[in-house]
Amino acid sequence: MVYDVRSRLSELRREFHRRPEPGWREFRTTARIVEELECIGVDEIAVGREALSTDQSMAVPEESELDPWLERAREAGVREDVLERTADGHTGVVGVLEQGSGPTIGLRVDMDGISMTESDLAEHRPAAEGFRSEHEGYMHACGHDAHIAMALGTIEAIKKSEFEGTLKVFFQPAEEISGGGKAMAEGGYLEDVDYLLALHVGLDHPTGEIVAGVEKPLAMAHLTATFEGASAHAGKAPNEGGNAMQAAATAIQNAYAIPRHSDGQTRVNVGRIEGGTASNVIAEEITIDAEVRGETTGLMEYMRTELERVLYAAAEMHDCDVTPRVISESPRADSHPALRELIESVAREVEGVDRVIPSTEFGVSEDVTYLMNRVQNGGGLASYLLVGTDHPTNHHTPTFDIDERSLEIGVGVLSETIAELSRRPV
Repeated sequence: MVYDVRSRLSELRREFHRRPEPGWREFRTTARIVEELECIGVDEIAVGREALSTDQSMAVPEESELDPWLERAREAGVREDVLERTADGHTGVVGVLEQGSGPTIGLRVDMDGISMTESDLAEHRPAAEGFRSEHEGYMHACGHDAHIAMALGTIEAIKKSEFEGTLKVFFQPAEEISGGGKAMAEGGYLEDVDYLLALHVGLDHPTGEIVAGVEKPLAMAHLTATFEGASAHAGKAPNEGGNAMQAAATAIQNAYAIPRHSDGQTRVNVGRIEGGTASNVIAEEITIDAEVRGETTGLMEYMRTELERVLYAAAEMHDCDVTPRVISESPRADSHPALRELIESVAREVEGVDRVIPSTEFGVSEDVTYLMNRVQNGGGLASYLLVGTDHPTNHHTPTFDIDERSLEIGVGVLSETIAELSRRPV
């Protein structure tokens, strides 16, 4: 099976790169994917609420943050029927292709951009070649634009092939904020999936290198905590205040002192703090954003419990109240060895693949683990593979870019693996 339309894949990737949208605000992205699926001629398209269990959505922004993106999409001419189905933070698509009896295979890709201003330096190829982000303050700095293009290319390749079975492709929203994985996992379309494939580009693997499946993704939880005290004059009567700033500072310092666990890797980080009014006012309210991670779901829960204990202790010490809240989280899930082995054998025969690595430790977090666990708990197999790509700078940087040769390689590995699973189930 050959899908030799590199320029088409590049065109698609660049189109999505120009218009990044953050989590739960991927209105235009969703609509564009729907258009492509209709052109390919899939048998079913579930959009927004139809594709998700919306009560399982996490980290959904307030209406004031959603509406400007919805209006931007409407002004760009996005179809009203798609906007109706995705309004209020219900983005995402599932495309279903039915081609006779055989296994049901799922492919999951993510689709959201990152809150980051893209570089306009002349040496940054998207800027030099005219596909830099048109949405200032947001960019595809992690390769999700490439993931979408590869998924669409794979569907078209399978549509033209002799594949026998059902292919379901999950275009998941809000991965960067770990908000969409659980909602899509519980949306109903995974119930009969026998095999699930997911992928990521790069991650320090060069063009031509494939990792058949990752192991040990870190379970993760995002938390926010608001400290509430009492304001007072910092010079005349500081003792009359309940210093929320001091409580937050104590909590931050002590969070990094949480003992690491002997059973595996654990992480904690406070990445944002906001609040206060003036240098001469005892701060009444301070909010911090933090995260914890663990090599297992249990270790993540250990870190979350310990962090909450630190938060409450710091608040009590400084006569404040604190309200911690979990915004989003994701468990651990590992790629299945048997499916990894099949991907490895297939990838070695794909044009452009120079090296295949059977497995590697992931070391970061991804909410695709909800979908992987859902399939594996139902008796199916899942694997999260890496498609190598040369990237001039690291992920989540203003100059991130990919080698577009990897798009065709990724489609080749995915489509050949899907075809092989229909011929030789594992």
